[in-house]
Amino acid sequence: AVHAAARAWLAGPGPARLTDPVLLRHLLELAVATGLPLQIHTGFGDPDLRLHHADPSLLTDFVRATADTGTPLVLLHCYPYHRQAAYLAAVYPHVYADVGLTLGHTGAHAAAVLAEFLELTPFGKLLFSTDAYGLPELYTVGSAVFRTALRTVLDGWTHTGAWSYEDAARIAALIAAGNARRVYGLGDGL
Repeated sequence: AVHAAARAWLAGPGPARLTDPVLLRHLLELAVATGLPLQIHTGFGDPDLRLHHADPSLLTDFVRATADTGTPLVLLHCYPYHRQAAYLAAVYPHVYADVGLTLGHTGAHAAAVLAEFLELTPFGKLLFSTDAYGLPELYTVGSAVFRTALRTVLDGWTHTGAWSYEDAARIAALIAAGNARRVYGLGDGL
């Protein structure tokens, strides 16, 4: 069935996006079997997606099925379903949420969205990336938006006494780099 589906997809005149359920299932099984972090695009992103099909909570059965594999699942983008992604990260030990594309696209509201991520996501399971590509400026802007949003959220919570400055610094280090280093096995040298 996999070979037939692959031949049909390769010979087809359709778009390059892979939508065949047989091939998708096969590739997901192969990816999970590696034990390496599996990045799953959820929420907004490409213009050809149907946003209501990109809700990460629709992955719940897959998340449950992979719970004992040891393979980390990293939910990318997530917006506007970032709270659903946060829930999955809170409930399942192998699920992580990446704020990547979300913060860069929410701009002035990035701090509010980051605070919503932090409502449920365990601090050790939220990852930062810019999700930038192409123009070098996109990396710079993504990093700046993230730093500003994180500073705004943490300053607010420390000023109200919800967190100590030490806790805020520890959590900032986890989200900014520590969690990604741990999940992706990058070590401390980067």
